[in-house]
Amino acid sequence: MYTLLAKLNKIVLPSFSKQRLDLSKASKLQMAIIGWRYFITTKSLDQ
Repeated sequence: MYTLLAKLNKIVLPSFSKQRLDLSKASKLQMAIIGWRYFITTKSLDQ
């Protein structure tokens, strides 16, 4: 299930690393998206 979510995240959510986003200047919404992507990615790699 997490691998499916990880693939969906890659398609739907923006990649802030490609946009060279500075984490100290990120908004709360951007930080929430980064946290969600991190959580799903780590869970999909554990399986």
